[in-house]
Amino acid sequence: MSPFPPPEWATSPGLTDYAAALADMESRAAAIQRGEAGERIWLLEHPPLYTAGTSADPAELLDPRFPVYDAGRGGRYTYHGPGQRVGYVQLDLSQRGRDVRAYVSALEGWVIDALARLGVAARRAEGRIGIWTDDPNGREAKIGAIGVRVKRWVTLHGFSLNVAPDLSHFGGIVPCGIAEFPVTSLAALGRTASFGDVDAALAETLPAFLDKLRPSD
Repeated sequence: MSPFPPPEWATSPGLTDYAAALADMESRAAAIQRGEAGERIWLLEHPPLYTAGTSADPAELLDPRFPVYDAGRGGRYTYHGPGQRVGYVQLDLSQRGRDVRAYVSALEGWVIDALARLGVAARRAEGRIGIWTDDPNGREAKIGAIGVRVKRWVTLHGFSLNVAPDLSHFGGIVPCGIAEFPVTSLAALGRTASFGDVDAALAETLPAFLDKLRPSD
């Protein structure tokens, strides 16, 4: 089997409007499915907002201080905002293995591997989607979220990683429906990583992530 061409690596400067990003993702997914566009990894940053996944419970929207968007992805409420790196991952699973569970696990592993390059020991947590680590007080805390949608075997959405956001902004929701654990960030852990540092770590660990998605012969 010949190797897949690498996905397009796109980075948007500044703050990207969420509704515009959704429309762009939908358009790109349709083009990928038709064979008219290649896969893409799109890294960006949003203005402050909350997104509701398909399992969102209105009771978990505690204080809608920011705009709330229906994301169309799986999961519950999440926050996006300045200081958070968002990665929209658009891959063709009809070519990379039609296994959504394996894809989500590989996506988690990619972010965990990138955090290791930045000096943060992160991990999965049994029964809880996302990326977890220990905060300075020794509590288990969420540093990254995973939310995906798969449409005609093309992936949409992806991950968010807290670099240096205002963590108080998470107080308007029950993040991902999990009230008993706090959220943290690279900055809160004392890691002064820039978006450039984060993107470089993601780029370095991308090949291993893609290798996990190769379909078996």
